[in-house]
Amino acid sequence: MSVICIYHQGTDPYFSLAAEEYLLKNFKEDIFMLWGSEPSIVVGKHQNALAEINHHFVRENKVKVARRLSGGGTVFHDPGNLNFTFIQHVERIDQVNFKTFTKPIVTALKKLDLDATTSGRNDLLINGKKISGNAEHVFKKRVLHHGTLLFNSKLDHLKQALKVDLSRFQDKAVQSNRSKVTNISEHLLKEMSVKQFAKFLFQDITNSYDNPKVYEFNKKDIEAIQKLRDEKYCQWDWIYGYSPKYTYTNSIHFPEGTVDFSLQVEKGKIQHSQWNGDISKDLIKELEELFQNTRHDYEELAARLQALRPRLSAFKLEVGDLLAQLV
Repeated sequence: MSVICIYHQGTDPYFSLAAEEYLLKNFKEDIFMLWGSEPSIVVGKHQNALAEINHHFVRENKVKVARRLSGGGTVFHDPGNLNFTFIQHVERIDQVNFKTFTKPIVTALKKLDLDATTSGRNDLLINGKKISGNAEHVFKKRVLHHGTLLFNSKLDHLKQALKVDLSRFQDKAVQSNRSKVTNISEHLLKEMSVKQFAKFLFQDITNSYDNPKVYEFNKKDIEAIQKLRDEKYCQWDWIYGYSPKYTYTNSIHFPEGTVDFSLQVEKGKIQHSQWNGDISKDLIKELEELFQNTRHDYEELAARLQALRPRLSAFKLEVGDLLAQLV
C-alpha cells in the first residue's frame, strides 16, 4: 500500500488540526503530513486550556488558542515552527511507539549534521534542549502521531505565551512540563530558511518510503475539513469548554482593601463563585449572581461586569483591575 505524503502550506491551525482528524478517520492508507501555522497555542485534549496560557499576552498579541485530538502538553506554533503528522495502521498496541515515528525526523536531522536525541518525555532534543514535543492518539487500528519542530521560532514569545501562575488553579487536568528550548537553526552548519528546511524534510521523508504518493487536498477533502474546523476545532466549547472541571482562586487589591474570590468551573462555565473582603454583602451577592453559569472568558466577563461598573466604582474598584485577576 502506498504512503500518502502531504505538504499542506495553509497556516490556519484549526484547519490543520481538523485535517488530521479527517485523515485519521476517513483514509485507510498510512500518511505523512508536514504543515506550518500562524502564531497559536495548541493544548492537549485533556488539559485545562485557561491554565496553560498567559491569557493577557495571547489576547494582546492575537495568538490563537486551539485544542488538538491527542493528549500530552501544550505547544507553541508560529511561522518559525513546523509540524509533522504520521498516521499509521497498527495491529497491536505495542506498535504504538513514539520512537517509531520520531526516527524519520532524527534520521533527516542527522543528514544536516544535527545530533538529535529523544528524552524520557517523548521530546526531541539537541544539546539537552527541546526542539520538538510529540503526542499520539489512537482511533480503532490507526494511530495519529504528531510533533512540533522549532526551527527559528520566537522563543521569547513562546515563553511569554505559556507563562502561567498554576497556583491559582486546582484541577486534575494534565499539566505541561516546561522545558528549556532551542531553535534548530541555531545549530546548523549551513544557514537555511524555514521554507528550505521544510522542503528538505518533506523530500527526505517522502523518499524514505517504498511507494510514496504526494497528495493535495481536493474539493471534497477541503469541504469536509472546513466543516469539521468550523463546527468543532474553532468552537469555544471545544477549546475551553472541554477542559476538566477546576477551581480558580485569586485576590484583587484596590485602594479600599482586598477581595478574595473562588470560581468553581465546569465545562468552561462558572457554576458557583464565592467572594469575601472589603466590599459590601450586597455587592458580593450581586457578583455571585452575575457570574452564575457564565463562561470563564475575558470577553463575556467584561460584558457582564459593565452592569456593575457604578457599584464597583463606589468601592474604588475598577472593572479593568477586576478582569485582570479574573482570567
